[in-house]
Amino acid sequence: MQTLCRSQEFRHGFINCLCNLHFSATARSTNLLLYISARFGSVPLVAILDWFSRYVVAWQVSNTLDGYFCIETLHQALSQGQPEIFNTDQGVQFTARSFTSTLEAAGVRISMDGRGRVFDNIFVERLWRTVKYEDIYVHDYATVPALQAGLDQYFTFYNQERLHQSLGYRTPAEVHFDVAEAGAKVHLNFRNSWS
Repeated sequence: MQTLCRSQEFRHGFINCLCNLHFSATARSTNLLLYISARFGSVPLVAILDWFSRYVVAWQVSNTLDGYFCIETLHQALSQGQPEIFNTDQGVQFTARSFTSTLEAAGVRISMDGRGRVFDNIFVERLWRTVKYEDIYVHDYATVPALQAGLDQYFTFYNQERLHQSLGYRTPAEVHFDVAEAGAKVHLNFRNSWS
């Protein structure tokens, strides 16, 4: 029960673009943010975000760019419920067979951003901007454990306390769990939901 603005399929059968989608609050998205600090080098961060509620379902930092931590985060997110559709960029961590086969085994349809289409994953890109400006740049973490502890506090704040204008000044947790409990069918036009 979905409507795609463009039905072009990749050679692997992934959906190219999801602009107008009917779903039961079960579309999720992920991307990598490479956090760079002069104090301890580069640390990749992955987060899985529920599109409708903006709820961060799972996240993790790693000390390598190996894709294994992305798969661990995916398993953590899938243990909290299986979305109908999962969107990623075309990064090597997300196009790896081990990542896509995990989604396929769970019966989740895979959507990948079109090449050069920056708005295909706009919700995660907005999350990265928010995390950087409200937490990472403010605290300038000196160690990876300090970064992990700070992000743990921040994502709890983001999900449980931070109000979102696009959610009617509700928190992501309020919207996420209200929709999950109600089992409500949701229709979103993502072209008009970028705030």
